[in-house]
Amino acid sequence: MKVIVIGGGAAGMMAAICAAQNGAQVTLIEKNEKLGKKIYITGKGRCNVTNDCEVTEFLENVVTNKKFLMSALYTFSPYDLMEFLKKNGLKIKTERGNRVFPESDKASDVTKTLEKVMHRLGVKIVYNTNAFAFEINDNKIENVVTDIGKMSADKYILCTGGVSYPTTGSDGSGLEMAKKAGHNVIKPVAGLVGLKANSPSDLAGLALKNVKVKIVKNQKVLYEEFGEMLFTHHGVSGPTVLTLSSKINRQDFSQLKVSIDLKPALSEKELDLRVQRDFAEFSNKQFSNSLDNLLPRSLISVILKKSKIPLDTKVHQITSEQRHYLVKLLKNLEFDLLGLEDITYAIVTSGGIDVKQIVPNNMKSKLVDNLYFAGEIIDVDAVTGGFNLQIAFSTGYLAGMGCTEE
Repeated sequence: MKVIVIGGGAAGMMAAICAAQNGAQVTLIEKNEKLGKKIYITGKGRCNVTNDCEVTEFLENVVTNKKFLMSALYTFSPYDLMEFLKKNGLKIKTERGNRVFPESDKASDVTKTLEKVMHRLGVKIVYNTNAFAFEINDNKIENVVTDIGKMSADKYILCTGGVSYPTTGSDGSGLEMAKKAGHNVIKPVAGLVGLKANSPSDLAGLALKNVKVKIVKNQKVLYEEFGEMLFTHHGVSGPTVLTLSSKINRQDFSQLKVSIDLKPALSEKELDLRVQRDFAEFSNKQFSNSLDNLLPRSLISVILKKSKIPLDTKVHQITSEQRHYLVKLLKNLEFDLLGLEDITYAIVTSGGIDVKQIVPNNMKSKLVDNLYFAGEIIDVDAVTGGFNLQIAFSTGYLAGMGCTEE
């Protein structure tokens, strides 16, 4: 049996490996000069390859279409991926949050491991080649049209990624191929991306740890995350914000605000007592010089402006009402949300092939007899922590197995 895999990212390489292991003659078409280009930039170049957790916990971190992914994740779990990598010579380590990395901290070692397995299994890799369309007859693909001519096989696996970081090859061309083949594509939007907000530009570069970041609509908290965040020139980013972005990326931003609890470990009452202690220490100073023990310098000017307390007010002159307003501000520093950062900078694409048109236990198209899908091209996505790469590997595994078992 001949199998053509289109796209040499995590999903494509795993699909090629599984199909070849099952005896297929596999050709992998890659538009770049090398494989796994997006793998090289994941985890800041270290490649957070998966998350060492049970599948039930894993599914809690899936944002879109978790039920669809159950079969893929139970068939090829994080544990299975780790065993596969170790068996094929890649040493791995687990860090905070169960994040799994290559021991070398080099993303390239992940790609090299997969390439080595493909080479051993005789997978033919065609580089620098674009696939444009499928020629379909009687619900069956006869050829894939490429810029070096038509290529034919018995089965085809499409795993060309989404539309984020297009320079890595995921430029949406595979989604167009799927559309032309009759598939519904859920509009791609940015997943795991910074949020635009009307935060002051002089906060850009300020990182905060141990804060609670909330998304608020009409004074009701929709989602919240605890951890690290970062102010940017356009708004906010960092781990907490990236996770929140994937949960709100299809909402009307005109009604949303981001609220930051700067002191989540303290209740309002406890924080008020803390402020009172600081005020007692600085009682004869001006208000503008009284928050040094409480906040980073660049944040103080923002809090001072929003507190509505005149800067030259002596601390001992501040009323309890003014102090209570300050405490509420520290627990609820709010900015209007303006939208998502550009999708080209998103870690993942949310959207893609409609999962209703894919068989979940083998990734086969319900519309085209010999077409399978894997990876980010499908409308599935998760939060940060190695979950999205695992989804790519799991769906790739299932597609590679599925196309050779019929």
